[in-house]
Amino acid sequence: MLLKIHYLDEANAREIAKWNYDPPYDFYNLNPKEIEQNIQYFLDFQNNFYGIFAEPRKFIGYCSFGKDGQVPGGNYSTPGLDIGMGICPNLTGHGRGRCYAATVLNFAQQMFAPVIVRVTIAAFNQRALQVWYGVGFHCVDTFEHQYLGVPFVILVRETDHVSKAEW
Repeated sequence: MLLKIHYLDEANAREIAKWNYDPPYDFYNLNPKEIEQNIQYFLDFQNNFYGIFAEPRKFIGYCSFGKDGQVPGGNYSTPGLDIGMGICPNLTGHGRGRCYAATVLNFAQQMFAPVIVRVTIAAFNQRALQVWYGVGFHCVDTFEHQYLGVPFVILVRETDHVSKAEW
């Protein structure tokens, strides 16, 4: 599957705001009363949101780079590029996660050249944990969300382990 990453546009941001995941992944559903605020957040260039597209230009998900990938309560004192990612609900659970993650990692390397990349994942999300472990990440910390009390896992990967064969 050939994937490309481009800046989000307003139509993509509006689509994300309407995504509804089934339990237990409904944890990631956005508040429908905050759609406009969420759209503006996605489109703010400082938040580094990008769209993931299957060719030709079929929007399938998004990724972010920086503080958006951090969760309140986590220890982010070690420098690293935080990555966030979301895939359209009807495309999750089909075994394509490693392909999506590898594309995002390749893009991160080209755009930001980080030494360490980091993801923070809700501990219940075993599908996402398997994906990131599968592309070479390892656990460095666990914690509870500062406000929600939900357990999270911080995973990292040193980018000198990145090989083009993985893409």
